[in-house]
Amino acid sequence: MKIVAVIEDDPSMRTSVARVLHASGYTCETYESAEEYLDRFSASKANSVLIDIHLGGLSGIELCKRLTESSRVLNVILMTGIDIEANEEKAVKAGCSAYLHKPFSAHSLIDAIEKQKSR
Repeated sequence: MKIVAVIEDDPSMRTSVARVLHASGYTCETYESAEEYLDRFSASKANSVLIDIHLGGLSGIELCKRLTESSRVLNVILMTGIDIEANEEKAVKAGCSAYLHKPFSAHSLIDAIEKQKSR
């Protein structure tokens, strides 16, 4: 089953990404914060996680680190609307397998998820 968790604090972006995923045949779980996702982590069925870097509270990069250190195998994609090279370097070091710059196309999102699934 193709399930993607989306962690994004902007409600309109969260809804938009969920619509793209549903239209592409994915089931989508949505969360407005890293903390909400971690609270429900054990119940989540997602095998890919799309995380905004700039969240209130725990950052997307810190969440990525925690997820890659967990015993669960997840494909982690980080996304940002703020293009700072240092953040991309931190994201890669944290273990993400894709890094998207907002706004991104539906094709680039699906391509990133599919490439991760083949790992």
